[in-house]
Amino acid sequence: MKRTLGALLEEVRRALTDAGYADASLEARILVEHFTGTERKDAISSPDRVIDDAKVNALESALARRLAGEPVYRILGEREFYGLPLKLSGDTLEPRPDTETLVDLALPVARRIVVERGTCRILDLGTGTGAIALALLSMLPEATALGVDISADALAMARSNADINGYGARFSTLKSDWTSEVDGKFDLIVSNPPYIPTSDLETLARSVRDYDPLRALDGGQDGLTFYRLTAENGRRLLMDDGAMAVEIGYSQKQEVVELFEQHGFQLAESACDLGGRDRALLFVLAEAA
Repeated sequence: MKRTLGALLEEVRRALTDAGYADASLEARILVEHFTGTERKDAISSPDRVIDDAKVNALESALARRLAGEPVYRILGEREFYGLPLKLSGDTLEPRPDTETLVDLALPVARRIVVERGTCRILDLGTGTGAIALALLSMLPEATALGVDISADALAMARSNADINGYGARFSTLKSDWTSEVDGKFDLIVSNPPYIPTSDLETLARSVRDYDPLRALDGGQDGLTFYRLTAENGRRLLMDDGAMAVEIGYSQKQEVVELFEQHGFQLAESACDLGGRDRALLFVLAEAA
């Protein structure tokens, strides 16, 4: 029997609702639109549109994956971040809206640097999909960025995302165990590092624990390993009047600030995410401040 767009939407919504998904209606719309090639207006204006069998089969396979716990955007293979479509892989975190807080915090500093120098050289540590660096490049036509990651697969995905969005000429990549292979000086250093304490990994939601790469989540025994590495190497890599912006876990602000202060940095500004939780910190060298 032929299936219509409206019927498919209701079937998927009901299946997700019965499985206990809180955002069942939104997820149903996302899945149906993606796999049927329709838009939201189509469900309103032509719910009786017949969907061909190949698209129905693809949708049913996607629904089965979601019911098994796989996140929606992993199923789609991409997610939008700061208005940019970004492809995902098994070695990259799924970029989340909270991380846009970090971009918003760093952007005014980067703009000031562009005004003063005509450019801004950005270093993105643990670049993953390239989300943070590419978001900044999208707002700063004069800037360039280096995305660093230990995963060759992640770097290939970041490079692909740069090309897809038209920033390939201003984005380069480097395979490095954090800062170990990075040379030179940068105007702005940004990072969303792994910050989950190792002992807390098993308590994460299944959609995170089973589908995000653990290497991109595990921040060591106390969750601060990569903040230490960043702070220890910050002076070597940062221009004297540059800035460093990092994402943090909601309870880590004091610890991270103290750690950076031990290495000669001063907190210049902080920002909360959409939920009102501490999310991003901006540091400068103390003497520059």
